[in-house]
Order: sequence, then structure tokens, then C-alpha cells
Amino acid sequence: MARPPILQLADIRLGFGGDPLFRDLSLVIQEGDRLALVGRNGSGKSTLLKVMAGLVEADAGTRTVPAGTSVGYMEQEPDMAGCPTLGDFAIRDLGPAELWKVEAAAEGLKLDPATSTEKASGGERRRAALAKLLAEAPDLMLLDEPTNHLDIEAIAWLETRLRETRQAFVTISHDRAFLRTLTRATLWIDRGEVRRRDGSFDGFEAWRDKTWEEEDEARHKLNRKIKAEARWAVEGISARRKRNQGRVRALQALRAERAAQITRDGPAALQFGEGPKSGKRVIEAKGITKAYGDKLICRNFDIRVMRGDRVAFVGQNGIGKTTLIELLTGQREPDNGTLTLGTNIELATFDQRRAALDPDATLWESLTEDKASRVAGRADQVMVRGTPRHVVGYLKDFLFDETQARAPVRALSGGEKARLLLARIMAKPSNLLVLDEPTNDLDIETLDLLQEVLSDYDGTVLLVSHDRDFIDRVATTTVALEGAGRIVVHAGGWSDYAPKRQLQDASKEAPKKSAPKPEATSSEKVSSGLTFTEKHRLEALPAEMERLEAEIGKLQTLLSDAELYTREPVKFAKATEALAERQAKLAASEEEWLTLAERAESS
Repeated sequence: MARPPILQLADIRLGFGGDPLFRDLSLVIQEGDRLALVGRNGSGKSTLLKVMAGLVEADAGTRTVPAGTSVGYMEQEPDMAGCPTLGDFAIRDLGPAELWKVEAAAEGLKLDPATSTEKASGGERRRAALAKLLAEAPDLMLLDEPTNHLDIEAIAWLETRLRETRQAFVTISHDRAFLRTLTRATLWIDRGEVRRRDGSFDGFEAWRDKTWEEEDEARHKLNRKIKAEARWAVEGISARRKRNQGRVRALQALRAERAAQITRDGPAALQFGEGPKSGKRVIEAKGITKAYGDKLICRNFDIRVMRGDRVAFVGQNGIGKTTLIELLTGQREPDNGTLTLGTNIELATFDQRRAALDPDATLWESLTEDKASRVAGRADQVMVRGTPRHVVGYLKDFLFDETQARAPVRALSGGEKARLLLARIMAKPSNLLVLDEPTNDLDIETLDLLQEVLSDYDGTVLLVSHDRDFIDRVATTTVALEGAGRIVVHAGGWSDYAPKRQLQDASKEAPKKSAPKPEATSSEKVSSGLTFTEKHRLEALPAEMERLEAEIGKLQTLLSDAELYTREPVKFAKATEALAERQAKLAASEEEWLTLAERAESS
């Protein structure tokens, strides 16, 4: 007998007093579902998650959750009142015996539970909310942009954690790599309607574009039919029209159908204002070193950035990526070494903290407060790449409507703030762009467009991002900060750098039997003699080794083709590199399993 859905929405309507955000929305979530929830910024993704969680009551319709089924929601702005530390918040609804779950999640997400809630950043608070939800492990997890403010290593940990879970989940994310890895179906919000497509996220965008093409074709046919019927109504003789009132009513119905259709908004009009051409050499750093107390950002670092390069900076949160870019653009002084900037540099910066935006200013003021960008004597116009534009018209290019122009910045969503900041920097000419985590909160369509305009940009780009897919699409060079001042430069994007880093990690993580292991604290010890993290690692390793063995088998089968090297040399080289990487990782995993198993048995 089929089990009932764990959550069902039927005929949901929600409008917040204005035009309906959702109309007659219905969806079903089954046990084990792994769903991506996608749509443009402002389409209602976060609101729909809150309706699923029961935090927002719909104007009409029903929400059904079977008795005994738990639903958990990861809040973007969690209420931590009464919790002195992030750890206190994460454990609030759990018993002392489940503290280890919070500790394990905090370790994977690189969260310090002892951090004061009053001093915690927005990213730390969101990671605490995510750790809390993972520890609680409800039957259905609702995840709102869980990868925002996570570095690539923490995202990889989260992917592993969600891949192994038995719970159903719905996640909002712009990270294609994350969605491809985890989700089995996609919920797409478009103009108040939710469509579901089963299958890998890889096929979603082609399906979405085909849906739009079919819609455009149907609208074109409807317009032609209305035009033909209107011509008949005008040209037909009076007597015939009287005998064919049914046809006249049908024409009225066709016009009503067209009027009821919700037209699709076009994409944001992104375009960078290119300044004068810079010199061929944009940045040259030789032997630069920078430290803050005991924290070493870089040591004897050399790099040359040429005009047109797209350089991505990757590494753990807090490792110094933004600081390194400030060193390379002359905004900070190195302790040692020399920096030479090219000629005619005009810098534009997208700040991950959105510090350039005053939360109390209006969108209008945010575009006109800069005297250099305002048209002289006209407070309602802004200079956009040398051409005066009305503020409201320019805001519409970035998908803001007229009613938002006088609204405060603090009322905007994360994605809307990102678009407003893009509007500011795109109004000014530049030839060197610094984009510090621009992908946070932007929807996939806007990311696609941003990638396109970056590829057409004649200047140079320095990019900080944790979005692996975006890095692969944009970067020509990857600069990896690996800690303790070590920085390596690789040609290509994340996929070119990652296998080499994984090979290094595998060799470092292989346990050395001669090296004594630190004693676990009393709060970490379990009955097996292992820490909680080690115990769960021991349980997870067999599945990981089985997966690696399967991947090795597929790669060996591929490489057994004697003609592969001649026919596809690039594919052969990548497969060979991947095989070596997985064999090293398998060896390290086997060694780690043996070591942990021996310790467990000897306790």
C-alpha cells in the first residue's frame, strides 16, 4: 500500500494585499524526495518554503501534514533571543544526549558554537540555523540558500551529509553543482505557478526554455486567431453578425484569455561600462608578504595579471581572499615585496558585505547620492555609461518596479540588493572589476546573464566565489589560498584545480601509525574509544570506499579503449588524472578505516 505524502499543498492562494503571489498552487512531497526549488528573485521561493513550514498562512487553500511527521525550516534570519551563544541556539530544541549531533554539524560547517549571538555575523547565524536543522533531522528539511556563506570545503561536507540522509528535503539554491549532485526533481516557480520536473537538475534549463518556447508559440497563435476573428467582426455584413453572436462571444472570450495571461518579464539588462583600455600588464606582484599578528595571509607571493584575465580566488572562509585582492589592487600595503599596477586603471568593486549600500537610503538615493554619477542639476537622472537616464527607467533595467524606487534598501531581499549593487557599479566606466562573492542570492537566470556580460567585458576581472560552476564558466586562472601563507596559481577554473587539491589532501590525510593521536576530551569520548566524529566517520567509510571502487572500475573500463588516446587525448588525460586521484583517495580511506577499526576493537 502506497504511503501518504509527507506534505501536501492544495489550491494555495497568497497575495499580501497586492497581486497574488500564488494562484491555485498545489504540490505533493513524498518520503525521500530531494527537490530543488528554483525561480527568479522575487518569485516567492522563500515564501513558499515558509508556507510549507507552516510559518506563513495562505489566504486560501490547505496544507496537510500527516500526524507524527516533522517539518523543519532553515531560517535565513533566525531569532536567537534568549540564546547567549550560537551553540545554545542550535541545541535549544534538543536534549543533552543529542549534543554530539550539533557538534558534528558545527565541525563540518566550520562553526564555532561558543560564538556570542550578539557578535555573530549574518553568515555565522545562518550556519547555526543550518547546524540546528541538520541535528534535529526532521522528516522534511526545508533549506533556504544553505550554501550561502559556506566555503567550498563546507559545501562539500554538506553535500555528503545530505547525500547520506534518509530525510526528504527541498532546497533553494543558485549553485548548479550543488543541485546537480543532490536533487532528483525540480520545482520551478514561474509567475505564481509551480511546475515539477522529475529527473536530474542537468535537464531543467533545457526543459524550462522549451516550456517558454511553447508558451510563446501558443501566444502567437492566439494573437493571430484574435486578429482574424476581429477582422471578420469588422468586415462581416450586419445580418451575418446577428446570426453569429456565438462567434462574437467567442472573440470576446479569446480577448479575455489573452488579458488574463501573465507575460514573462525579460531578463535584467546587465552591461558593464567599459572605461579606457588599461595597459597590457594590469597587476604585477613580486614577493609580497602580509600578516596580521599570527595570521599569515601570504608569503613571498608572485603573480602577474594581464589585461583580459579572469582570476578566481578560492579558499576557506576567513583565510584572506578579500585581503589578498585588496593587496593586489593597492588598497592595502604589503609587509614586504613590491606591487606594480598598470596604467589607466579604473576600478569597480562588488562588495560581498554590500557595504556600499545604506540600508536606510532609498533605491533612488542609492543611485543618485554619488555626485559623479548624477546628471548635473537633475536629481531624477543618473549618468549611465556616459548617457543620462531617468532613475526609474534604469531601475527597471534591473527588474525593479516603480513602486520600489522610493522604498528603503533594507526592505530588499538578498538577490535584490545584489542587483542594486550591480546597477551602481555598471553605471560607471571601469576596466578592472573586483567581484567579491557576487553569486550569493542571485537567481540562476541572472547568474547566466552575469557570466555572459563578463565574457564580453574587455577589462580584467578578479573574482571571489564559492560557486564551483560559476568559477568554471568564468575563470581563466584560479588562485588557491591553502593556509599558512601558501598560495598556488593554476590555469583554468575550479575543475582544473580540484583534482590536484584532492590528491594533496588524500596524501595528507593518510594516517601515520607512528604519529600519536591527541587525546579526546571527556565530552567527545564514546563507548568505542573514538570521538563522536571518528565513530561516524568509521561508519561512513565503507560506503565511501565502495563508491570509489565503482568509480575506479568505470575509469579503468574507459581507459581500456586502446584508441581513446588518439581519438580524444584531452579526455584520456583527464580520465588518467581522475583515476590516479581516486586510487590515492581509496588507499587513504582504507588506511583510515583500518586505523579507526583497530582503535575501536582495542578499547
